Amino acid sequence: MKYSIGVDMGGTNTDLGLVTENGNIVQRRNLPTNAYTQFEPYIKDMMKVVDEMLEAQRTIDGEAVHLDGIGVGAPNGNFYTGCVDNAPNLTMKGVLDFGKEIHKYRDVPVVLSNDANAAAYGEYVYGGAKGMKHFIMFTLGTGVGSGIVVDGKLVHGSTGAAGELGHAILYHHGRKCSCGREGCLETYTSARGIVQTYCELKGIPVSADVTSKMIGELAHQGDPVALKTWATVGDQLGLAMANAVTFSAPEAIFLMGGPAQVGEPLLKPLREAFDKYLLNIFQGSCTIRMSELKANEVAILGAAALIKMKL
Repeated sequence: MKYSIGVDMGGTNTDLGLVTENGNIVQRRNLPTNAYTQFEPYIKDMMKVVDEMLEAQRTIDGEAVHLDGIGVGAPNGNFYTGCVDNAPNLTMKGVLDFGKEIHKYRDVPVVLSNDANAAAYGEYVYGGAKGMKHFIMFTLGTGVGSGIVVDGKLVHGSTGAAGELGHAILYHHGRKCSCGREGCLETYTSARGIVQTYCELKGIPVSADVTSKMIGELAHQGDPVALKTWATVGDQLGLAMANAVTFSAPEAIFLMGGPAQVGEPLLKPLREAFDKYLLNIFQGSCTIRMSELKANEVAILGAAALIKMKL
């Protein structure tokens, strides 16, 4: 049995999993990312965790575990360099060279990409995009990420940072974005953007007591402001997806992340807007689908799938 390690590096926690060839996570561990300000101790402790998982699985299998490689999904991850470049939400600052540091402990392939690209490739290898050659993944959460697959290959672009559709400008002189610009899609369709829209429609100040999950629950109870919020978000996201179709002509657009779990209050207006804004030559060629990977597994599976791309 061959295995890969999938590493999901978040600002608060790092989740690790030992993954079989067919996408089963057989061992899982966790590391507190925000407990580290230096990269070397972080990698040292990460590799201790990797060794623990391999030893636990060796005990189960009764033989040595063959490791194909280690895949990492991380914020500001650069596929070409194998580095995380100055991620603002990490306590470890600067350029973090995963390949160089991991190779001090294990001589296996190391592949790194941003978390949305990893999610897209995980869908391609293990999920609903299996067998597809052209699709786009949108991830809704604290921000809005995306991964683009064309001709069966993940699009990285000349810099390794291709696929930042969450930072495509939706409205000229719109909401201020964390990237420093104004009107990015992320400022409207991320969890924070959804909360802001709800509070604006409600005529109340934005509050930490209001969450996108709560707005989803209110929508299912028939709350008119919550329903209007999701209709607005669906229209905005549908426009962005229709625009995305014009440059890569995907077979499908997959959607994942916490806000997407609200279901029909978002999906119905989203599909209606997508059909309304879609260029006529693409009508009927692309469907909007939910990710088929489990929400609590997609990040690890996506990172592990990167190894298959390398191999």
